[in-house]
Amino acid sequence: MAKVSIDSLKALMVFKTLYEAGTASQAARILGITQSGVSRSLAQLEQNLGLMLFLREKNRLVATPEAGELYEEILRLMGNIEELRHSVLALKEFGTSRLRIAAIPGLAFGFVPRLIATLLERNRGFSIRFDMMSSHDVLRNVESGHADIGFVTLPASSRMLRIEEWLTTQARCLLPIGHRLSEQDEIIIHDLKDEHLVISNQPNIGADPLLNLAASHGIHIGGKTEANIGAITALVANGVGISVMNPITAMDQLAHGNSVVTLPFTPEIGFSFGLVYREDWKQAQVLEFIRESGRELLKAYV
Repeated sequence: MAKVSIDSLKALMVFKTLYEAGTASQAARILGITQSGVSRSLAQLEQNLGLMLFLREKNRLVATPEAGELYEEILRLMGNIEELRHSVLALKEFGTSRLRIAAIPGLAFGFVPRLIATLLERNRGFSIRFDMMSSHDVLRNVESGHADIGFVTLPASSRMLRIEEWLTTQARCLLPIGHRLSEQDEIIIHDLKDEHLVISNQPNIGADPLLNLAASHGIHIGGKTEANIGAITALVANGVGISVMNPITAMDQLAHGNSVVTLPFTPEIGFSFGLVYREDWKQAQVLEFIRESGRELLKAYV
């Protein structure tokens, strides 16, 4: 096995410059050394590696296939070194170089991606993994250490985690433009009589707050379409029906423009969101940055 030393690493950099420059004289000018110094470094590297990297043909150097592969390996090595440098900078600033985030779908279409972008604007050295899952699964993933922090629907409980309330907001009603109710100042529960509703699919349909509210007021609905929360605004925009959802998710999905009207809804349906993390993360530097940045981003929603 070839020995790796400071001298051999220097020789690799001379080789890289020579491979890119094409001639020893040009490489020498770039490196600020003599042409004989370039040749000597190349000879030592070939001897150390046991490879012929260049063919000498009529006073010129022709790179061998082995030289091409070595060059690609050097580029990969340099990329890893640069990644390491960024990681060290992130460690110095935030105390960690990686962050695993789990979030409920209601915050995963705009809010959490914006938060990640804010974090990377501060330091590009972070390695981030972002997963979208149910609130229950967010709790389990943070408890087990598969995620470092999580965003959940409140109330939530865990003997193992710290839970911080971040925001409580009231649901908005989403209607297609041109719908008979779209010109009203607000939508009340009785307006939903005989209307087709678009609701989030979930394991227990009986837990849907809008259906429960309609049932408690004796409101007969015209039908329902259950869908992934990420598709609800698109379904409303296409005239499938009416929905009632938290304004954060609605604003994130309507950011690029949809044919949807959003109106206040009565009686109020509250949605609360919070941050969860393990006890050993309470002093993490990055956690304070996430708190400050996240709460600043939430101001745009209220």
